[in-house]
Amino acid sequence: SGADAAPHFCPRCRALQPPAPRPDLFRLMECERSFRVDAQRLQRRFRSLQRALHPDRFGRRPPKEQHYSEQHSSLINKAYQTLLHPLSRGLYLLELNGVEPAQETDCDADSEFLMEIMEINEKLAEPGNDEILAEIETVIKGGLRALGGFVHSEFHIPALCMMQKSFGRLFWFSYFGIFVTKFHSF
Repeated sequence: SGADAAPHFCPRCRALQPPAPRPDLFRLMECERSFRVDAQRLQRRFRSLQRALHPDRFGRRPPKEQHYSEQHSSLINKAYQTLLHPLSRGLYLLELNGVEPAQETDCDADSEFLMEIMEINEKLAEPGNDEILAEIETVIKGGLRALGGFVHSEFHIPALCMMQKSFGRLFWFSYFGIFVTKFHSF
């Protein structure tokens, strides 16, 4: 349960207290500390916390409580956005476990994957072609799906350092996915 990470009210006066300095976002949102999260459960918790702590509910409270409410609301938004998206959730898990994600300049990068990224980048640089975009979108979705399963299995073994490469790949597929989505909307 996330009770110990939940916002606290003074038991005597019922005044809202400030958020903890570095709360565990998984505990705050009552999620298992895992790469996979139940998105519907996460959304229900998000809405429940926002209903209880949104600054609009504290408009007639003392300024200090209004400020704490703003801090809680901001933290809840951050927790929701971090845990909702696989890339940010995975990076947060790495951070919690003291593992830094690989940087794109790491010399042991997979040359086959780098070639794939270069090809996608070159195709995206070409004038708009719906067939090319659809092809890239298929590659990206397949890569994200495959990485999601792989990354999940890696979080259940002690070799968290292997996660660095996986998240480098996840980053690039996510990046191109966003690019393709934006390109489709023009």
